[in-house]
Amino acid sequence: MNPRSCVNIHKEWDIVGARQLGREMAKEIGFGTVDQARIATAVSELARNIYLYAKNGQVCFEYIYTNSQKGILMTAVDTGPGIKDISRVMQDGYTTSGGLGAGLPGVKRLMDEFDIESAAGEGTKIKAIKWIR
Repeated sequence: MNPRSCVNIHKEWDIVGARQLGREMAKEIGFGTVDQARIATAVSELARNIYLYAKNGQVCFEYIYTNSQKGILMTAVDTGPGIKDISRVMQDGYTTSGGLGAGLPGVKRLMDEFDIESAAGEGTKIKAIKWIR
């Protein structure tokens, strides 16, 4: 498998493809089954947000290494409407789709590092890292 792979998100079925790729790459680099499930869940949330709010975008996965750690970086990018109030969407329970509101705060909890950039009318970029423990 390539050290960097991406899935374009245009239709609902692409969410499943992104989830499967994330899980496969996590397994390949050495994550245990619990962390594979965490990564797959985070990917599902990110891809679902792209599908629901931006209509199209991309989720990319990349193996990352430091001197003492290895992990996976997920980057979700879209050119949708953007997020007007990031602090609001990062509150537990906040939802615009009628879901449980666990989306982005849930992704942040599942991963070890989380960063979000968004501009109204320009889109959103989310980076999330999970390190092997």
